[in-house]
Amino acid sequence: MKKIKVIFALLLLAGAFVAGEAQNMDHKAMKTDKKMVMIEKAVCVIYPTAGNKVTGVVTFTKVEGGIKIVADLQGLTPGKHGFHIHEFGDCTSADGTSAGGHFNPSGVSHGGPMESMRHEGDMGNIEANSNGVAHLEYVDSAISFKGISSIIGRSIIVHEKEDDLKTQPTGNAGARIGYGVIGIAK
Repeated sequence: MKKIKVIFALLLLAGAFVAGEAQNMDHKAMKTDKKMVMIEKAVCVIYPTAGNKVTGVVTFTKVEGGIKIVADLQGLTPGKHGFHIHEFGDCTSADGTSAGGHFNPSGVSHGGPMESMRHEGDMGNIEANSNGVAHLEYVDSAISFKGISSIIGRSIIVHEKEDDLKTQPTGNAGARIGYGVIGIAK
């Protein structure tokens, strides 16, 4: 009987130890989660899809009023090109289709980036000059780094043609000529 009491006491101590360690692990996880909530910046490096030449970098920085987007691209044909956040951060297909459709967690119609009713992923167009270089900069209030509108882990797609900002569901912007995954940045 004494051996059973000793074994029982050891099991209780072991259980208390394991519970204490689990609580420590939960505390560490909460600290990590708090860091995730504190995302201030994200980045997307754009690579060309098969047969194209577009490259560049898009940064996303948390500012008052939303997320500031700064895009610098090169290797484009002169003119406007549809520019969108797509639902998946999957750039494994040569044509960019693995990125899925426009990021649209609200389930609304396609539109321009300044319209109140639009896909969260609708960033409109980026315009290339005669040298194929494009710059875009604005603050977007529809996207976020957390919650349902989080862009982290999604992708950016650059299209061959101009987004007409009205044709459903994609703006009739044509083929996908560049893409990249949006990741957390320092």
